[in-house]
Amino acid sequence: MMSGFSSYDRQKSFEKLTQEEWDVLVIGGGITGSGIALDAASRGMKTAVVEMQDYAAGTSSRSTKLVHGGLRYLKQFEVKMVAEVGKEREIVYENGPHVTTPEWMMLPFHEGGNFGPFSTSIGLRVYDYLAGVKKKERRVMLSPEETIEREPLVKREGLKGAGFYVEYKTDDARLTLEVMKKAVEFGATSANYAKVVDFIYNENGKLTGAKVEDTATGEQYNVKAKKIINAGGPWVDDLREIDGSKKGKTLQLTKGIHLVFDQKTFPLKQAIYFDTPDGRMIFAIPRDGKTYVGTTDTVYKEEIAHPTMTVEDRDYVLDAIHMMFPEVTVTANDVESSWAGVRPLIHEEGKDPSEISRKDEIFISDSGLISMAGGKLTGYRKMSKQAIDIVRDQIAEEYGIRYSDSETKKLPISGGEVNGSKGFKTFKEERLKIGTSIGLTEDTARKLIQLYGANVDKVFNIYQNRQDEAKKENIDPVVYAQLVYGLENEMTYKPVDFFIRRTAALFFDIQYVRDHKDSVIDYMAKELNYTDSQKTEYTEELERLMEEAVTPIEYV
Repeated sequence: MMSGFSSYDRQKSFEKLTQEEWDVLVIGGGITGSGIALDAASRGMKTAVVEMQDYAAGTSSRSTKLVHGGLRYLKQFEVKMVAEVGKEREIVYENGPHVTTPEWMMLPFHEGGNFGPFSTSIGLRVYDYLAGVKKKERRVMLSPEETIEREPLVKREGLKGAGFYVEYKTDDARLTLEVMKKAVEFGATSANYAKVVDFIYNENGKLTGAKVEDTATGEQYNVKAKKIINAGGPWVDDLREIDGSKKGKTLQLTKGIHLVFDQKTFPLKQAIYFDTPDGRMIFAIPRDGKTYVGTTDTVYKEEIAHPTMTVEDRDYVLDAIHMMFPEVTVTANDVESSWAGVRPLIHEEGKDPSEISRKDEIFISDSGLISMAGGKLTGYRKMSKQAIDIVRDQIAEEYGIRYSDSETKKLPISGGEVNGSKGFKTFKEERLKIGTSIGLTEDTARKLIQLYGANVDKVFNIYQNRQDEAKKENIDPVVYAQLVYGLENEMTYKPVDFFIRRTAALFFDIQYVRDHKDSVIDYMAKELNYTDSQKTEYTEELERLMEEAVTPIEYV
C-alpha cells in the first residue's frame, strides 16, 4: 500500500491540490512549513503544502544538527527566549526520540577567552533554571584535569576547566521529514519540487490562491486557499516581493559552514563548544565515526539555493581546530565532506550578523499573506502554533468556522510513536532482535532503528521480502530497502533527495554515495519514469554536489 506521501502518486498530489479549496496553503517544506502543516492538519484544517525544492533542502538540512537550548542567547540577555527554547527542546525530543538524542557538551575555558569559569557557571545555572533542565542533565563544572580526561585533545595551555551541559543532537532533515509525514497522516496534501510562481487575488486585492509549477514537468496548477502562509525561510522576502509587500523589516542572510573529518584523523571523543579569538562560536561534534566542525556567521549575498563553502570559510574552521586542538594536524586534504547553509535572520539596522536575533516574527500583508520569518530549528512547534492560531482566528471571524487549539505538544511525529524517550529504549531492544533475526548485522539494524524509529518495521519488511528484486537491480539489499521505503513513503524524487536528506550519506559517508549512486539512479530513473534529459540532469546535480562537498570554491 502506498502512503499519501509516495513519489509514485506525485501526479495525483498535484491534481488534488487543484481540486479543493484549502483552509490553508503553506509555502515551504522546511522545518517551519512542516510544523505549520502539522499544526493545521492536526486541528482538522484542510491543509496543502508546496515546497519548491525538496523537503528541508533550504536551511533545514544544513544546520549544526543540534536542537539547541539557546545558550548563546544568554550572552545577549534574551532570557525569555532561552526559557522558551529550553523547554521546547524537551517536547521536540519526547515527540521524536529517534531523530533527537541528548548529548553532553563541553565548553572549555582558557586564559583570555570570552568565557570564564565564574560567568559560565552562573550562565549555565541560569540556563538550567530557565530551561527547566532535568536533574540528571544539569550542568557540571569540570577541573582542568577532568576536562583533559574527557577530551585529551583540548588545548592544555592556559586551561582553567570546562562547563559540561546537555545539548540535543538531531538529524535536521529527517526531523523535518517526520513532521511533514505526520501532517500527511492527518490529511495534508504535500508536494515537493512545487514552486509558487505567482499569487491569485480577488477583485478587492485579497489573496485567494497561488499558481504552482511542478518544476519536474513545467506544468502549472492553480491552488485555491482561504489563507496562505509564507514559510519560505531564506526565500520569505522573494514571496513578499511577488505579493508587493516587502517593506519594513527584511531578512539578512548569514552563512554557516561545517567540515567533516574521519575519526581516524580527528579522533574527538566528546562534543565541544568553543569560541574563536574574534568571538564566533564553533562546535566540534563526533558522529557515526566522523567528527564535524562548524560554524561561522558570515553575511551572505550569493545565490540562496546554492550556498557553498569558500576557501576562506574552510581555512577559518581549520585554524579554529588547530587553535583549540593543537595535537590535531588535519589539513584541507583531510576534509571528507562539508556543507554550507544559509540562515534567514531578521535584519534591523546597524547590528552585527552574530548579534542579529534569531527571534521569529510574523508579518501580515494587506492582501492577507501571512509571512513567518526568522526562528530556529528548536522552536519550530511553538512558531507553528502561533501562525495557525492567527489563521484559526481569521477563519472564525471571516467564515464563522471554529477550529480547536493546537494539539502538537504531546503529539509524536512520524516514527516517534514509541512512547517517548523511555519507550524508545525498549523499542530499540525489541527491534534489534527482529533486525538480526532477518539477517542484518547488529550495527546495521541499530542504525536503521535510530533512523526510522517506529517506521523501521516497513524498512525491515522490504529488506526481508524483496531481496531477489534488490539482487536483480544490482542494489545492496539494505540500500534497496531504504530506497524503496523512501520512494513509497517519503516523496523521494531525485537522487540528491535520497543521498542527502533521506540518509545524510553525502555529509557523513560520502564513500557510500560513490559506491551506490549508479545503481540507485538507474532504479529511480526506471521507477519514476525519468526522461533521458532528467536522468542526465539529476545525475549531474548529484555529482556536482559531491564535488563541492570536497572542493571549496574560489570567489574571483
